[in-house]
Amino acid sequence: MPDWQSLFVFLELERSGSFRAASGRLGLSINAVRRRIELLEASVGAPLITRHIDGIRATAEGRAVLEAAAQMESAAFGVLRARDAAGFTEAGEVRIAVTEGLGAFWIAPRLVEFQRANPRLTVDLRCAMESADVLRLEADVAIQLTRPTSPDLRVVKLGRMHVMPYAAAVYADLYGLPDRAADLVRHRIVVQSGGQTINLSDYARALDGFPETVSVALKCNTSSAYYWAIARGAGIGLLPTYASPSGARVIPVDNLGHFGLDIWLTYHPDAERIGRVRRTIDWLRASFDPVRFPWFGDAFIHPRDLPAKLRRGAMPELLPEFTEVTD
Repeated sequence: MPDWQSLFVFLELERSGSFRAASGRLGLSINAVRRRIELLEASVGAPLITRHIDGIRATAEGRAVLEAAAQMESAAFGVLRARDAAGFTEAGEVRIAVTEGLGAFWIAPRLVEFQRANPRLTVDLRCAMESADVLRLEADVAIQLTRPTSPDLRVVKLGRMHVMPYAAAVYADLYGLPDRAADLVRHRIVVQSGGQTINLSDYARALDGFPETVSVALKCNTSSAYYWAIARGAGIGLLPTYASPSGARVIPVDNLGHFGLDIWLTYHPDAERIGRVRRTIDWLRASFDPVRFPWFGDAFIHPRDLPAKLRRGAMPELLPEFTEVTD
């Protein structure tokens, strides 16, 4: 009978698309991955993959093995979830996967209130540009900007992130601010790339008169570097409207439109039966409550109008640290 470790390696190879990518994900050498596949092929008695210039492809026998291995993997994860549900749920660890921007600038600063209410829990906050696979237990819950398509996941819309151009006051002093979209051709632009990001091309398609080419001064692959580049005057960039009430050292640029991205919370339905995960889900939903935090509502509200929409006491709970960082 094939051993589970070899089956698991085969699953990761198929998901990765190549031996090199699989070795990186598994933390094994390429030769070790190859040996596992060779052992599995010898055990099954048939070739499981064919090699191509762009990677590997499963044979008909390989696809049958992959289907059975995926069922085994799902059953194994079910055992782990049952173990967690049966344990003492007021203590333990809960893993939250979130996009890097929302994690660094929204969830992390607010975690203190959750930890005070749940002092025996350890929160493993995983901020990354790529989505976590909740079905494969890479996280207990995930917050992302692309809606998952798996029917096996519970998907909840947390809110909507509204985005518009921002610049630093020092940039405005040096270069001025554009009055219309066509003026962007004379300005410096900062963009973010990779994974779940605020996509400049999506914004450009939604804005009439956006120039065919603009001067990109800086590209960043993380939201934190992207924010600080804009805040220090590197150029104009797209930021969520909650940057303004959060105390970010940037100013909104008017007359250049806006667009929105839905924010999705995903988790396995069985996770709701685990007390610590259930409490985490409830807290996350409250953290995006549009009544308390109107910038997450479906309707766009200009940053200058947000203070009037805030409930009493909401402002001090945000991010004064943005303005307290010294030069």
